[in-house]
Amino acid sequence: MQDAEDVRRISLSLPDTTEKIAWSMPTFRVAGKMFATLPEEETSIAVRCPKEERDELVLAEPEKFWIAEHEAMFAWVRVRLAALEGEDELRDILADSWRQAAPPRLTDAYPELGLPAAD
Repeated sequence: MQDAEDVRRISLSLPDTTEKIAWSMPTFRVAGKMFATLPEEETSIAVRCPKEERDELVLAEPEKFWIAEHEAMFAWVRVRLAALEGEDELRDILADSWRQAAPPRLTDAYPELGLPAAD
């Protein structure tokens, strides 16, 4: 099962990522923009996710994804760490959230993280 230390290790391995405590919990940021949080109980994470995709994820896999009430109007989704199918899935989720927050200079510099270079 993935845990808080896996989240921290993977997040901090992504380019230009820092960890900062906010709202009494660890948050992970790329170029100053938050892309993941590790809530108090550290059994889940919150990550960026476009609302359309988020709603589909929650409907398709409610045991894995849910929307916290206070985040419903934002493009974020919660992920239960125990429901993930291993480190690769956690890495994919965190990298996808990182890409959504990272500036073009970083996404262009790291195409191996899965985002095509800007035209």
